Amino acid sequence: MKQKTAYFCRECGAESAKWFGRCTSCGAWNSCTEEVIQSSSAAHAHKKSERANQPVPVRNIEKSNFERINLHNNEVNRVLGGGLVPGSLVLIGGEPGIGKSTLALQIALRLRNFPVLYVSGEESAEQIKMRADRIGVDNDECLVLSETLLENIVHQLAQNKPRLVVIDSIQTLYTDRIESSPGSVSQVRECASMLLKYAKESGVPVLIIGHITKEGAIAGPKVLEHIVDVVFQFEGDTNNSYRILRSIKNRFGATNEIGVFEMLNSGLREVENPSEILVSHYDEPLSGIAIAASIEGIRPYLIETQALVSNSAYGTPQRSATGIDYKRMGMLIAVLEKRLGFRLGQKDVFLNLAGGFKVADTGLDLALVAAIVSSATDIPLGGDICFAGEVGLSGEVRPALRTEQRVNEAARLGFRKIVVSSYARKAITNPPQGIEIIYVSRVADLAKKLCI
Repeated sequence: MKQKTAYFCRECGAESAKWFGRCTSCGAWNSCTEEVIQSSSAAHAHKKSERANQPVPVRNIEKSNFERINLHNNEVNRVLGGGLVPGSLVLIGGEPGIGKSTLALQIALRLRNFPVLYVSGEESAEQIKMRADRIGVDNDECLVLSETLLENIVHQLAQNKPRLVVIDSIQTLYTDRIESSPGSVSQVRECASMLLKYAKESGVPVLIIGHITKEGAIAGPKVLEHIVDVVFQFEGDTNNSYRILRSIKNRFGATNEIGVFEMLNSGLREVENPSEILVSHYDEPLSGIAIAASIEGIRPYLIETQALVSNSAYGTPQRSATGIDYKRMGMLIAVLEKRLGFRLGQKDVFLNLAGGFKVADTGLDLALVAAIVSSATDIPLGGDICFAGEVGLSGEVRPALRTEQRVNEAARLGFRKIVVSSYARKAITNPPQGIEIIYVSRVADLAKKLCI
């Protein structure tokens, strides 16, 4: 059999029959690499199954009542949608040193009397033992295997029959079926396909750790994210102790859930109330600080938004946004200039979210506008008021998603006032006691009612 090769893009995994200088899929230059997709000595031909599946009417399909596996980690269970589904393939990606291996090992060690096989291609068994001693070993049935050849891993799986498999990481595995180095596009794709086949046939869930590129995307071919059932992104600043587990894809639950952790010497601590780390308490009110009531999935929390408006010392004013979309900041500044008459064209504007969080919730608009106005006028807003609302281009304040849950969270944490859109009156059917709800319909009304 003649040896067959193909050309792949190292950045996005696009395949081509001939060499290319620039990838037509992602536009990257000099990312082309040639890999063997079928060797001359390969004898792995696809045989037709003697017992092929037959089509079945959808009404006749029996629903399987599977029971999710409790990982004894409330944050991970929440992001998964209630627990780990048997036979699922879960991919966790993140920056180097963010805590992916610590999270995976912590999950494996918390399952008491639960057979787990932890496969590591990056660390030796002694290195894993050092981390396990720091975390605490609760599961005596957790087996550790340092191996990179997938055929040997499958053989160990058949012998030990675990109920959970952890692969650290997919970029270190390789199979004899393909003559290319570990981490290449073809190796990652083939290894992921074989692990998927094992998970679906045996019903054993497989947790895979994956590397990411410098752009923040999961390394390897894009088909890797399509093969797996769940894709998690482990986010956070390595200089900050807080981490966020964000769901990007989930076939068994919502894709907008997050789990919050704190990195400690003993491992990752679950943060069940994110508001405790995202809202600071000051001795006296400070200008440029506004508390926003945000929500991720079904979880409401309060987060501190910070703004700094100062005279520009250079010819071109500076704009900086940390934790929010830079273009969103530009839109809010334009609305303030057009609708409120604020002259920010020659001002430096800096926005920041506390805790190193990255939030895409448009319900933070009202808090960001209030923080910018407070900093520009140097008038504090007070520590007992928070905001929840979306700002439109015409200066109108639109209701934020699930406004009533945001109001209840603010009342639970002791806030006495919350500013929301006047169009959300009907959505708040049962307002909580002890908090005053201030309704505004336009940005100009916000400045009047807050006297700033």
